[in-house]
Amino acid sequence: MITDPVRVRIVRHAALVVGCTVVMVPIYMAFVASTLELAQIFERPMPLFPGRQFIRNYVQALVVGGRGLGGARAIGALTMVQNSMILAVGITVSKIVISLFSSFGIVFFRFPGRSVVFWLVLVTLMLPVEVRIVPTYQLVSDLRLLNSFAGLIMPLAVSATATFLFRQYFMTIPDEIVEAAKVDGAGPMRFFTSILLPMSRTPIATLVVIQFVYGWNQYLWPLIATTDRRFWTLMLGLSRMLATADHQADWHIVMAITIIAMIPPVALVLSMQKQFVKGLTESDK
Repeated sequence: MITDPVRVRIVRHAALVVGCTVVMVPIYMAFVASTLELAQIFERPMPLFPGRQFIRNYVQALVVGGRGLGGARAIGALTMVQNSMILAVGITVSKIVISLFSSFGIVFFRFPGRSVVFWLVLVTLMLPVEVRIVPTYQLVSDLRLLNSFAGLIMPLAVSATATFLFRQYFMTIPDEIVEAAKVDGAGPMRFFTSILLPMSRTPIATLVVIQFVYGWNQYLWPLIATTDRRFWTLMLGLSRMLATADHQADWHIVMAITIIAMIPPVALVLSMQKQFVKGLTESDK
């Protein structure tokens, strides 16, 4: 067994420690700020240890929010977490389901122009968001889906990237498995549900993580497609809290909502870490 020299391992671990420190220090300072009073945040230097306002600040963040979210129709982070969760889960499920079926049809069905269909799907990756945003808004507006979860999810329900990844994975499945399924009398849908889906758990898990984080962090489309506070997501709510004109933003509440916004994607990544890494590195099927 070949091992690295001690000096190389020390340098490698030192680089990891430095990288983790660079990432974690801002998160820790955000957490500390979320437990302080607003005046304490502007002290120089700012306290380096959590304060006594943890429960009060987080309850206010969850129930009431801060400036920019208040007024007669005040909403808290709890409502925005619910909206972000609906958006992220809806985008994740729709993208994976549609991509699975489209890749299944492209790889396992023989029809004229199937390569052209695949490349037409792939070409959509070349279109920047700015090119699509106006016609997408017009379509959603004509369908009267603005200020609705359907209007938030539908334009983001298809992924050329996921279709490409599933297509590449399906092409590695041996023809012998397909032929064996045919001999056993399995139709296309039976082959898809009983054989293909169980074999695709790893790439599905990988895409669940990627697409959930993508949906959770959506900002531009919810900003354009919603004017009703009831449909604000966490990212949109945070931006509204910072746009307080001449008033000072409630930074302790902003930091509390920021920490709350980190929890679901981090929890998902940690819970599916093995499947996620396996899906990115696995070469044998």
